[in-house]
Amino acid sequence: MRIRSIIKIALTKPARLLPPALGLLLLAGCDKSPLNATAGTPTAAPSAAAAPADATTTPASAGGLAARTGELTNPDNATMVFLYYDLAGITPPIDQWVEQHTRVRYANAADKAAQRATVKAALQAGMAAVHEVGVIHLTSNASLSSYDPTYGEFTVGGLSPGSVYTFSAQGQTVSLKFDNGLAAQSWSVPKDQAQAIVDKIGNNPLTLDTRVRQLIP
Repeated sequence: MRIRSIIKIALTKPARLLPPALGLLLLAGCDKSPLNATAGTPTAAPSAAAAPADATTTPASAGGLAARTGELTNPDNATMVFLYYDLAGITPPIDQWVEQHTRVRYANAADKAAQRATVKAALQAGMAAVHEVGVIHLTSNASLSSYDPTYGEFTVGGLSPGSVYTFSAQGQTVSLKFDNGLAAQSWSVPKDQAQAIVDKIGNNPLTLDTRVRQLIP
């Protein structure tokens, strides 16, 4: 039986959300709870495309976002799109989404009204469910480099500056990128402990358990 090792990552620096095109980019600073690595400081990302002209935009304050305690674990595509709209304070085009939904588009004429009501209620419930969310837990596969005795560290695959988690729904794309991935991917380990880690992991697959919080639109 193969044992799956788990590396837990806590993204404790603010994560910044940018308007989509229509898409979303989360930039997150991170540190590693069991790895004792020092996180880098997140930097402001360049502005992306503006929100739709007919959308009402009222971003939540940093203080208000910090008070959000709801959590999501491995959210699906639609949930991440809902979360962006909620965090950024943009009124979602729910009526447009309703009309684009396959249950409405392909419904018989006699059933369209009922399908519209059902789909709209589901979308509204999805938006309401993310309203207090401020923490995201993500689980993914990861790799671990050979130990580098010069720097006294391993490199955790899946947290590089170019690592991106992508979610697509409602005709929009949401991307999650770690702002300080370069620092986050470095796992500092004393030289006298490195071999024990290598022996424990062996050829077993790794799971990366990532926690993102303090989301800022």
